[in-house]
Amino acid sequence: MTDTVKLAAEILKGHRASIDRLDAILVYTLGERFKHTQAVGKLKAEHDLPPSDPARESAQIERLEDLAKRADLDPEFAKKFLNFIIAEVIQHHHEHKDNL
Repeated sequence: MTDTVKLAAEILKGHRASIDRLDAILVYTLGERFKHTQAVGKLKAEHDLPPSDPARESAQIERLEDLAKRADLDPEFAKKFLNFIIAEVIQHHHEHKDNL
């Protein structure tokens, strides 16, 4: 193995270690987020509030797109990601309402 290949392998190892740490942060962050959205869903169900809030969802998407631009992340990817999360949250909210 040449010195440049060894160096590339070490650099790759460092990047992968960072990616693994960031993946863990993402998973734990999503876990915390869903704890709060579950609580919101229960509260909405108990008080007969609608499971979705289109105005808030729209504002959140705009906010996330802005954050994505500032973070040098593709805003369309960020929007798709948030839409996926919102759909999951709304599904949970419907389940809470159905379980009352």
